[in-house]
Amino acid sequence: MTKQTIIEKTIKIINQLPVEKAVEISDFADYIIKRYEAQALVQDIQNMLADSNSFDFLNNEEDLYTEKDLKEKYND
Repeated sequence: MTKQTIIEKTIKIINQLPVEKAVEISDFADYIIKRYEAQALVQDIQNMLADSNSFDFLNNEEDLYTEKDLKEKYND
């Protein structure tokens, strides 16, 4: 089923409904698009950060502590 077919089918169904039900569908569509936009924004931010060198300093961080710094050792 193509996107255009889905849209046409949905419009036919909405036209058969009372106004208050059509408003519910409109509100739901608004909710879905806002959720989709928020997810897309988060994904874009994650991709931007992954592609950037902003956190590269964490890869070369020296060890601050060694086993010598432990006061007490526990067996695994």
